[in-house]
Amino acid sequence: MNRRYSIEEFEEGVQLLRKAYQNVALTTDIIVGFPGETEEEFNTTYQFLKRIKFYKTHIFKYSQRKGTRAAVMPNQVDGNIKEERSRKLIALSDENEREYNKKYIGKEVEVLFEEPHIENGKKFMKGHTTNYIVVKVEGEDQKLENEIKKVKIVNLDGIELIGNLEQ
Repeated sequence: MNRRYSIEEFEEGVQLLRKAYQNVALTTDIIVGFPGETEEEFNTTYQFLKRIKFYKTHIFKYSQRKGTRAAVMPNQVDGNIKEERSRKLIALSDENEREYNKKYIGKEVEVLFEEPHIENGKKFMKGHTTNYIVVKVEGEDQKLENEIKKVKIVNLDGIELIGNLEQ
């Protein structure tokens, strides 16, 4: 992909950011199944992502686009392989996100509330912390849209934090 840095340089930059900023939430984008991607290369990527523990990894399956150089490259990766690799990386991303989010249980955070949401018949208000973690608070009675409120995190639901408004 013509990157001008090595994996080691990138990892060093990640470590510097983590030392400089408490609770930094780093994300990345990954394309799986780019033409010529071997199982060994994919496994190297997987092990790197497992070691780095990004907060979230956005995974995209490569798809041919007419007129691009990649569309005519040899060794196009089979769609089933791309799907399998994508699922594996999504599972790792979700695991990393849950692990990171667990650190917030019992802490107070500021949340910018954005929208009401209904889940399993329960009403929630959802929003994001300053480092873009999804937080939901049960009860839609409050008019919280576009407001920043202090929230005490009490639990985790999948990869989302559950909180209570601080009084």
